[in-house]
Amino acid sequence: MAKDLHELLRTLRVWDPEVTELPPFDPQSAPADPLPLFTEWFAQAVAAGEREPHTLTLATVGEDGLPDARVVMLHGADADGWSFASHATSRKGRQLAARPYAALTFYWPVLGRQVRVRGPVSSAPSEEAQADLHARSTGALAAALTGRQSEILASPEELARASRAAWEQARRDPAATSPTWTLYRLRPDEVEFFQGDTARRHTRLTYHRTAGTWSTDLLWP
Repeated sequence: MAKDLHELLRTLRVWDPEVTELPPFDPQSAPADPLPLFTEWFAQAVAAGEREPHTLTLATVGEDGLPDARVVMLHGADADGWSFASHATSRKGRQLAARPYAALTFYWPVLGRQVRVRGPVSSAPSEEAQADLHARSTGALAAALTGRQSEILASPEELARASRAAWEQARRDPAATSPTWTLYRLRPDEVEFFQGDTARRHTRLTYHRTAGTWSTDLLWP
């Protein structure tokens, strides 16, 4: 099986020119603040046909002091920070309560780009979290109402029963609240923009925040 995996890996290409276009990136023209550049790159990823560009890898530190990561959705990015949501009682919610610092990674292969964001995390007021939840789909509300995220599941049937009840509640009461649903905001101390290059001379521009002021550096690829 390992041999099969290695053979399969050798058949794959990075940034296949049939589906990827590596645009030029001049770091000297980058804005002083990383948010406008992130907004521009996000819009370009959408325009280029990137599938689910709002998905990101969220990295936290577990209760055992070891790294943990999973894919979540971006709920917004503004002067208050990059936003994502989950249950406060979930594994990531407990981890963030114990160590409120995280890292986010966006990867947009259609443009050979990634963005890395690191910083402290805080919770938005409950009313903002509920408003964010109600602005989403009925399915999102049903999933939040199902709850018990990261707990041990006794059987698929148990999940099916709880999910059916949550869907019924979400359709019957679109304003239903999920008390543990939390909107998190990561206020970045560091943001890195990576642009791939066909000659492997990749561009890495990193922003650092010190006393409310951003500075930039280039990094070796």
